[in-house]
Amino acid sequence: MGVTTITTEFSCPIPPARLFKAAIVDAHNLLPKILPDKIKFIEIQGDGGAGSIKQINLADDGPFEFIKHRIEEVDEQNFKCKFTLIEGAVIGEKIEKVVDTVQFVASADGGSICKGTSEFYIIGDYTMGEDEIQMGKDMATGTFKMVEEYLLQNPAAYT
Repeated sequence: MGVTTITTEFSCPIPPARLFKAAIVDAHNLLPKILPDKIKFIEIQGDGGAGSIKQINLADDGPFEFIKHRIEEVDEQNFKCKFTLIEGAVIGEKIEKVVDTVQFVASADGGSICKGTSEFYIIGDYTMGEDEIQMGKDMATGTFKMVEEYLLQNPAAYT
């Protein structure tokens, strides 16, 4: 078993605390609201902290029915979250699990630097193609950009 690691980093004009609150802490409420064509609803088993299971139930016309994560860490002081994709989406014959780490760091302009790492635990000798790697980066960045857009349009939200 090998591990393929994908990293992403991009700037955001939203401060880390506000972005973390919206994109991580309250994602189960916000994401279905701003992405209704992609996400039906999100269920959480547990208190939302480490050890909790979060199931994202996707739209009927999507490629997957759901995505299930186990939350490994929620660090509200450092605006960092770590979770493991354990079921659904790409999990199956080629990929055992995906461990994602997201952190929002303050930037000099008052916004954030969004840093993400995804570790794909590969089964056998499977090798991820460049198109799959780019798709993973685009999906992660796209979701955060949707949250950013919502927060820019709603300046009082998550303050």
